[in-house]
Amino acid sequence: MKKTLVLFSLMLGFAYVAMAQGGTILLNAAGATFPYPIYSKWFSNYNQLHSNIQINYQSIGSGGGIRQLKAGTVDFGASDMPLNDELLSQFSYKILQFPTVLGAVVPTYNIPGVNTELKFTPKALSDIYLGKVTKWNDSEITSSNPGVSLPGNDIVVVHRSDGSGTTFVWTDYLSKVSPDWKSRVGSNTSVNWPVGLGGKGNEGVAGLVKQTPNSIGYVELIYAIQNNMGYGLVKNSSGKFVKASLATVTDAASGAAAKMRSDIRISITDASGAEAYPICSFTYLLIPETISDATKRDAIKGFLHWMLTSGQEQVEALNYARLPKAVVAIEMKQIGEIK
Repeated sequence: MKKTLVLFSLMLGFAYVAMAQGGTILLNAAGATFPYPIYSKWFSNYNQLHSNIQINYQSIGSGGGIRQLKAGTVDFGASDMPLNDELLSQFSYKILQFPTVLGAVVPTYNIPGVNTELKFTPKALSDIYLGKVTKWNDSEITSSNPGVSLPGNDIVVVHRSDGSGTTFVWTDYLSKVSPDWKSRVGSNTSVNWPVGLGGKGNEGVAGLVKQTPNSIGYVELIYAIQNNMGYGLVKNSSGKFVKASLATVTDAASGAAAKMRSDIRISITDASGAEAYPICSFTYLLIPETISDATKRDAIKGFLHWMLTSGQEQVEALNYARLPKAVVAIEMKQIGEIK
């Protein structure tokens, strides 16, 4: 009997050790919808490689992710808008920002009977969202689209209703190309929209545009593709109408690495370059510099290393562009700062 009890105690001890070594590590994160398709794929694939690490991600918008990180209800956040000094000062601890992929924001529209890829000037987009261009057959649109029969119907403007990094990218671009937009509205994750209907998340905007005749909205490229929605070419700073693609987004980031050595926070909207698509951005994970739970800290550092190496091999299938190698090198060093 005594031997049996000893054996049982040993087995129970081994079971506790096994649970401690192989127990599930749960990481909670929240934020941007812009990169949600690739984050969902990454977190699932990483769990397949490391079955004891589970990452739960809430796609609630960059504003929500920043708020939850500040409140301490998530282990890390995600934002398409890099946090400026003012936002960083609102945290009681230091935040490290890790670019993950490059993506594009595209103007998508639903005009019955029009299946052509429309061309938009910066002025057309800013004036539509300012409420100055109100009809599809306005000369600011038709002059860039000769031969396309556009109706005289009212344009239904759709924008995000939640705090959104996609909105930041869109309004950051409009602020660069339109002095009127910059002075009246400006750029942020949330703005006071002059006109339009609001949809929650990239999913909500895509759904509203798809359901609403004569509408226009802005979504991350993958959402337009996944929903079989037409999206327009945009005239860049070199005067060329460019369609969002892996190549044109990569071109927009071609000069980013040199600037990111001094500050990893960077805007690449309205970038120079003949082939550069003008409305694109890095998107960021927001990681606390100090993580007291050593198990979670090691899990996050391991994921970041994998994301910057093997994970980059998966991004193009979802129409995101890879990080430039020089940017990856900067981030690899930054992983070492997490303690």
